[in-house]
Amino acid sequence: MIDEIVELGFSNIELSHGMMITKLPGILDAYQKGKFNCVGVHNYFPSPVEVMIDAPDVYEYTSHRPYDRKRALDLTYKSLEMANRFEADYMVLHMGSVPMKPKRWTNKLTQWVKDEKDEEKRYTRVKERFIKKRAKIGKVYYERAIEALEEIAEKAAEAGVKLAIESRSRYEDMPTETEMIALQEHFKDNPWVGYWHDFGHVQLKHNIHLLEHKEWLEKMEPYLLGGHIHDVYHPERDHRVPLTGEIDFPELLKFFKPEMPHTWELSPTRKPEQIREMLVKWKQLFPETL
Repeated sequence: MIDEIVELGFSNIELSHGMMITKLPGILDAYQKGKFNCVGVHNYFPSPVEVMIDAPDVYEYTSHRPYDRKRALDLTYKSLEMANRFEADYMVLHMGSVPMKPKRWTNKLTQWVKDEKDEEKRYTRVKERFIKKRAKIGKVYYERAIEALEEIAEKAAEAGVKLAIESRSRYEDMPTETEMIALQEHFKDNPWVGYWHDFGHVQLKHNIHLLEHKEWLEKMEPYLLGGHIHDVYHPERDHRVPLTGEIDFPELLKFFKPEMPHTWELSPTRKPEQIREMLVKWKQLFPETL
């Protein structure tokens, strides 16, 4: 697996969720042989042994079940240990969700955009009701996320790994944009907590009129640690190869410092030849990101 990634033209790798623990010895061996540099990890790495699928949100800090919250923290601490072992600079975190069914809200709005019905009055009414309901019930779950992050940040300082709080693709997830700003302000004096911009996730929200991508990134620039780079096929197909979809990378990358990690996060269905072709083009257009 590592050899394939390196052969595609990448030498810096983020070790991500969904990685079975049985793959860990081989990854460690490749790392120790100097085949790649580990820039970061994505919680949970490796995947919980009791989970047979890629499920980064199987345990959440926001859960009403105490066991799940404790398990989420324990797994996060193990991921931090791994990040330290691989000398990673950052760890990407999901902060949880609220108990609202995406099928009723985010998925419905997305389908109306696909059907070109987002100019109808009922679309606006449902979106506004969604935002109000999410804000009303979000407080207790936000407080749980903050409480967990306070504990995790102490461990992160010990490990020397920055916590990158990721922008999410669904409005039911924690945090919303309002909550993200509040979270970043809460930790503004803590050098181990920052914002991780996922281009595809934010574009999905842009496409269903929950935010404006450029305005949001401009607002979050002071907290920015880096980002996941992938493209979107309108309106909801993300994790496509960069420069093959709708995202305006030349305009949005202006908010990134050159030294920040620009980590490609692609669907495993993408073809190697397309990745190679677009990587060459990316290096020509954005050499400062390498």
